[in-house]
Amino acid sequence: MNAIGIYRVANYCYRKRIPVIPFVCKALIFLVFNSVVPYTTVIGRGSRFAYGCIGVVLHGSATIGERVIIGQGVTVGRKLHPYGVPVIGDDVYISAGARILGEVVIGDNVIIGANSVVISNIPSNCIAAGSPARVIRMVDGSIYDLLENIY
Repeated sequence: MNAIGIYRVANYCYRKRIPVIPFVCKALIFLVFNSVVPYTTVIGRGSRFAYGCIGVVLHGSATIGERVIIGQGVTVGRKLHPYGVPVIGDDVYISAGARILGEVVIGDNVIIGANSVVISNIPSNCIAAGSPARVIRMVDGSIYDLLENIY
């Protein structure tokens, strides 16, 4: 079983108020994958972790849309305590080492470049990269078509 499967079991048990299992699953993800994926995080259908979910840290209140691919070493969380957490749209590819911090909204159909630091909103249908991340290109069509052409 992979990390997203263990997360789904934990999240289901949490929503159905089944005790203990969510905590065990969270610990299992940490021990096996060296990642923090809280069962309270909302992760949409079809989303997955690339490269075995190594070193991923997600905030427990973060919202991640459908068909999102999260690379290794990605952090999604707050900047400081009183601030909100990120909301990530559908069909987003978050490359390795990216940091998405604070109360930011990432639109649908977006690619976040490797080692980018996202601290402001990113519109839909674009590629964003850098530290801090900024839009470097707008895209037409699906990001998955673009990724197929790159690789």
